[in-house]
Amino acid sequence: MQLFYTADILDGKCVLDKTDSGHCIKVLRKKTGDEIHLVDGKGTMYTAKIVDANHNKCKYEIISEKEGFGVREKWLHIAMAPTKNIGRFEWFLEKATEIGIEEITPILTYHSERKVIKEDRLTKILISGMKQSLKAKLPKLNPLLKWKEFLQEEAWSTYDFKGIACMTEKSSSLKTQELGQNALVLIGPEGGFSDLEIQEATEAGFKPVTLGESRLRTETAGIVVCSLFN
Repeated sequence: MQLFYTADILDGKCVLDKTDSGHCIKVLRKKTGDEIHLVDGKGTMYTAKIVDANHNKCKYEIISEKEGFGVREKWLHIAMAPTKNIGRFEWFLEKATEIGIEEITPILTYHSERKVIKEDRLTKILISGMKQSLKAKLPKLNPLLKWKEFLQEEAWSTYDFKGIACMTEKSSSLKTQELGQNALVLIGPEGGFSDLEIQEATEAGFKPVTLGESRLRTETAGIVVCSLFN
């Protein structure tokens, strides 16, 4: 199954953007009358019929829709410091979407080397991962938050489990934790979290956890968390 993405489906009729139109008509060789499948990133998958096989502006008509397609009851939220090499962070976003994640918050920490991100590009990575893994729900990407701002968010208090990935004497393995239906895990930059940040996170209710005996890259740590939660 090939999925196309459209954020706006109005009145049961719509048009693929130029890129998807070209892929649909030129690459997949779809013709007028053929069926295609679309997702809106909000959890609904649509079956549609092509009414105008134009490779620049492919028009389709909705035949049926299925709400809650692949939407999980669980909720995994990872707050991660973007890597200096943005390609590694993009790789994490793509693979985490394929494995299963609901929310990502980029955070700016003391040892962060990357202080700017391009949300539009990162969203495109998430959309690609969603379509690749046949999902209809796009993970939520929050704006880049400074460390203090992140810890002050009241919404985090509702999670069943909150952890900060770090190696301290008080850290316990994430594998042994009861993560519940929703979990929030903090992952630091290449230089790790500072001692003060670990202290502040612990005081805010985050439990120090390890992801194994090896020291992992930031993006690898994120994938390990996704795998353990799923």
